[in-house]
Amino acid sequence: MLNRTILIGRLTKDPELRYTPNGVATASFTLAVERPFKTGGEKETDFISIVTWRQTAESVANYLRKGRLTAVEGRIQVRNYEKDGKRVYITEVIADNVRFLEKSESSNKTDDRPSDPFPSEGTPIDISDDDLPF
Repeated sequence: MLNRTILIGRLTKDPELRYTPNGVATASFTLAVERPFKTGGEKETDFISIVTWRQTAESVANYLRKGRLTAVEGRIQVRNYEKDGKRVYITEVIADNVRFLEKSESSNKTDDRPSDPFPSEGTPIDISDDDLPF
């Protein structure tokens, strides 16, 4: 059996970082993902709950912001609980891998969080075909 999903979308709000009683970091956020087809001339969007754990959770909380284009790879999980005598089902993606697809706006930074871990500035590397081992 296989349970894998890959999503690309934009965050609907800043990630929410929490810690379990044992000190394990977890972050959750919602990803807005457009459907590849139109209904009535307009694209539809799905809002998918994402959960990350440990180092990935801390990185997500430090570097991702609302509106940022992000790729998520993980598995779909359904959990349930009872509330007011009714069964409530929650479907979410447990992310194994999160990729930041856009450069952050570090020039507009208004808080004391770290800047983007993957800055695009720098000196280009010149690699010739002779440098490649294959």
